[in-house]
Amino acid sequence: MFLPPMLLEKQEKPFDDDRYLFEPKIDGHRMIVSIENGKTQLFTRSCLDVTAQYPELHNVPIEDNSDAVLDGEVACVNPDTGTIDFELIQKRFLTRKPMAIMQARVRRPAIFFAFDLLRYKGEDLRGRPLTDRKALLARVLDENHHFSRVIHVEGSGVSMFEAICEKRLEGMVAKKKDSRYFGRRDPAWIKIIHYQYADVTIAGYRKNQFGWLLQHQGIPLGVMELAVPSAHRNAFYGVSKSIVTGEDRNFVYVQPSIKARVRFRNWTRAGTLRSPEFVEFVV
Repeated sequence: MFLPPMLLEKQEKPFDDDRYLFEPKIDGHRMIVSIENGKTQLFTRSCLDVTAQYPELHNVPIEDNSDAVLDGEVACVNPDTGTIDFELIQKRFLTRKPMAIMQARVRRPAIFFAFDLLRYKGEDLRGRPLTDRKALLARVLDENHHFSRVIHVEGSGVSMFEAICEKRLEGMVAKKKDSRYFGRRDPAWIKIIHYQYADVTIAGYRKNQFGWLLQHQGIPLGVMELAVPSAHRNAFYGVSKSIVTGEDRNFVYVQPSIKARVRFRNWTRAGTLRSPEFVEFVV
């Protein structure tokens, strides 16, 4: 049984508020875990069935496995750093061949981080307050190597976000304690991202769709597509006409003389910026 997930609004700064619970944002993929008559199915937020890709998540350690739907994130932990690694779960998600899945199950085991219980023993819980759903989740779901409950604190969002930044985690989620569960984006649930910042140069741009090529001291850092205001795009293209150095089928290249400050989620293994967003030009 797939139940559409409740999605997050976005806010820039953390806050304290006794009406809210605050959780670390798990850097993985959203997953709905459904159990019917003892059979487990795993779905992405868009209802793609990925049950076959995560065999280690089929045995859910729940008190009664006859009828339950859980919401959470599936992620992988880097064994070298002990931290959640988004690129590892990306590789698991893209693994399709049965033998490769069995190998990945051992080498890159998945963990489901549960933060909500939407249905249990025939009852739809989405109309109950969040605190009631979390209390029931804590009572009926055990933890093991593949299942964990997401921790939360009440009221103290600023101090939690500071701890998240110190540990270089992805960010924080704020949820109203009395929030009911809606299968859509809702302002009762808010994400606050922990960004990193860098000053880079723009070395070119895409021809057929928007995207600026970024680099630093000649090292490519990827393509920036996000959060560039139209006025800044127009200003760049006005200046770039005089500093074009060449082109190919997909890109026009320019002298790397225009600098920009960007924010991003983290560095990838390939040395590029993950999801860079424009902040401002650096003059």
